[in-house]
Amino acid sequence: MIDRKHAGHTLHHSETIYEGRVFSFVSDDITLDGQESSIRREYIAHPGAVAIVPVRMRETPEVLLVSQYRHPVGAVLWEIPAGLLDKGGEDPLEAAKRELAEEAGLDADTWHVLVDLFSSPGCLSESLRVYLARDVRHSDLVYERTEEEADMEHAWIPLDEAVRLVHEGSIHNATTITGLLSAASALAGRGELRSPDAAWLR
Repeated sequence: MIDRKHAGHTLHHSETIYEGRVFSFVSDDITLDGQESSIRREYIAHPGAVAIVPVRMRETPEVLLVSQYRHPVGAVLWEIPAGLLDKGGEDPLEAAKRELAEEAGLDADTWHVLVDLFSSPGCLSESLRVYLARDVRHSDLVYERTEEEADMEHAWIPLDEAVRLVHEGSIHNATTITGLLSAASALAGRGELRSPDAAWLR
């Protein structure tokens, strides 16, 4: 596995300029392999995240979307369930199961990796894994949603309809777009699903 933080460069100095509740702003002085002069790169350090495309089978596959207010863009967005990997040492699959229960009120018996992505690798270190969750059922977890999650709504819609909403510009969250298109591709047999513990560049 490639070590993303050190592949292709030498790190001379790293400084945390600002440390927030979730994100930090970092400044690194580096020299790229094969070059002599050093350069400075500033970026947002992020703990990583997981997201889930919950699927249930009806006449056609249906996916669950949740609504959540996103303050930076000032809009309520329809998204797949997701959450931060901000609990030290928590296994990503277990984090995904927890988020699915907390945000969607669901458990799932069948899990696969759909896709891994860097959200915005030019300025953000976030590495995100999107899972496909099938054989879903109601969760017994009792969880009180607060803050932006307090007014969260849920909607099961056909996967084909979700893909249409992506293309018409009604779904805007990049993780959700990636997850839905990947799920449509995988369930159509155009991609091989990976084990939930598959290697992950993060």
